[in-house]
Amino acid sequence: MPRSIRACTFLDKGGTGKTTTAAHLGVALAEQGNDVLLIDLAGKQGDLVKHFGRWETVERQIAEDDDWPNISTVFQDQWSAIAEKLGDAAVEGLILDTDEGVDLIPAHPGLDSLDAELGNIDDAHDRYSRLDTFLDEYIEPLGYDAILIDLPGLTNNVSYNGLWAARNVIAPVEMGPFESEQAEALRADLDKIGANFGVDVRLAMVLPNKVDTRTKLAEEYLDAFEEAYPDAFVSSHVPVSQDIRNAAESGRTAFALEEPSTTAARAREAFLETAATLSERLENAEPAATTGGETA
Repeated sequence: MPRSIRACTFLDKGGTGKTTTAAHLGVALAEQGNDVLLIDLAGKQGDLVKHFGRWETVERQIAEDDDWPNISTVFQDQWSAIAEKLGDAAVEGLILDTDEGVDLIPAHPGLDSLDAELGNIDDAHDRYSRLDTFLDEYIEPLGYDAILIDLPGLTNNVSYNGLWAARNVIAPVEMGPFESEQAEALRADLDKIGANFGVDVRLAMVLPNKVDTRTKLAEEYLDAFEEAYPDAFVSSHVPVSQDIRNAAESGRTAFALEEPSTTAARAREAFLETAATLSERLENAEPAATTGGETA
């Protein structure tokens, strides 16, 4: 069994703060003594790597054709042969370090065509388990304590791979009716994955994000989410904070701010509490099961 805890940030909707959540939870876990790897599958724009000020490095590698192998390569039929030929350098070349205590595998333009390429694989188990196989065989030996995967804001073959590999979903939600509907749809999708493919993917955490508790409506939605998701809900909600957005634009998380605003300080505390809760939930959970589901 994998020694790392694994989770992915996912909701079938853009703009809920999945990437910001992945970045900040990763740093929070690192602050608590964990070796953390972040993986960006959310798209070629590289928003996750931008949170850590490494986008220029990635952009230069792409421009100079010095970006092979990359995250899209590990899904290919040829990956095992590539890894055997290049040895340790194959995996080491995928990983960037950061100034905030986490490592990351950045997104790549090759992700654009990956969904269609995976769709051409007839066997469903093979189509959806390729990332899981890569993590088991090539990342787990590196000894990370936690692996967080940032997924696209839509359901496709790439996100199914992330769900299958992570087994645990963190769903950042804003306080509104549409997000409530999306969270409920997510729960139904996870049940469908389990029924069709025999993979137990859990809604491990519903994280209220960009919360303005000055409004009565936000408080009402917090209560409603807690009632709807008693096992997944976390009370350490993340407040809305312009400082977090400003930090991301300057290539940092809120943890790297020397003089955080009140809201940014509250957000940092919320992410630290949420990271501790996530670790406890995943470490104490029964192992996620894989059974004989459909194969096509």
